Amino acid sequence: MNAAISLNGLSKVYAGAAEPALRGVSLAIAPGEIYGFLGPNGAGKSTCIRTLMGFIRPTAGKASILGLDIVKDSVAIKRRVGYLAGEVALYQDMTGRQLMDYLSALQPLKSANCLRRLVEDFQAEMNRPVRELSKGNRQKLGIIQAFAHQPEVLILDEPTGGLDPLMQEVFYDLVATASGDGASVFFSSHNLSEVQRVCRRIGFIKNGRLVAEHPVNRQEAGAKTARQRFIVSFDGPAPYFQIKNLPGVKVSRQNSGDLTIEVVGELAPLLKLLGQCRVKRLTSREQDIESEFLNLYQEES
Repeated sequence: MNAAISLNGLSKVYAGAAEPALRGVSLAIAPGEIYGFLGPNGAGKSTCIRTLMGFIRPTAGKASILGLDIVKDSVAIKRRVGYLAGEVALYQDMTGRQLMDYLSALQPLKSANCLRRLVEDFQAEMNRPVRELSKGNRQKLGIIQAFAHQPEVLILDEPTGGLDPLMQEVFYDLVATASGDGASVFFSSHNLSEVQRVCRRIGFIKNGRLVAEHPVNRQEAGAKTARQRFIVSFDGPAPYFQIKNLPGVKVSRQNSGDLTIEVVGELAPLLKLLGQCRVKRLTSREQDIESEFLNLYQEES
């Protein structure tokens, strides 16, 4: 099955910038998949999305959406993608209704009922000029215009910003429905709880690099893809360097002398080594996504 969205070594260096904004990002999103792009402000999320949408050109690498090249086929891509920018920019003097009529003329709707349901579900204010609307109400219009033409791919940059909790629930249901209908959803966020709830897979971006990808449901993914953490106390010297040299293992010392050990993949080599040591206490827990997120972004660049 071909990927709905594919990035291969995508990089972007802005003129005069000291560091690249994107550094060789590669990923693939399947048809119908909901993929969360998680990272703090300035990590490169918006640059990646703007590059995918053809608003800026990559410095290196390639990417495609629905098999179309993001540079050569940018216009054709925009016809098939629903897009929500991180900063929603709408015509200020138009009412919500006028805005939707205008956008529908540019991008014909497959079903007028779809737009009607979106307006009802989000309780959108359609009769006031955009300039008079709150941030949350402008965000609703941005979401509605992205979904109204029932696109094959949705690319959403921080989509829940400004929404109250009730409207966030409406958005989550909308994303699940779109995915169930076969649309691929790629959205950026720095909200841990929403990506855990909505996404099937998450990519972590840091300083322009995709530093990790993980399925949300670790049990379905299998033990080999899980990241596990152990706190180990030894009755005697701790075998720090032997553990450090094991494949897929990161180790650090605590002030108490205990070792914190993180393992991605097979546990057998670590367990074999620990079996040869005088272990006083071992505490084990599989990391959740929140712990992993915090670990990734608290590390030095």
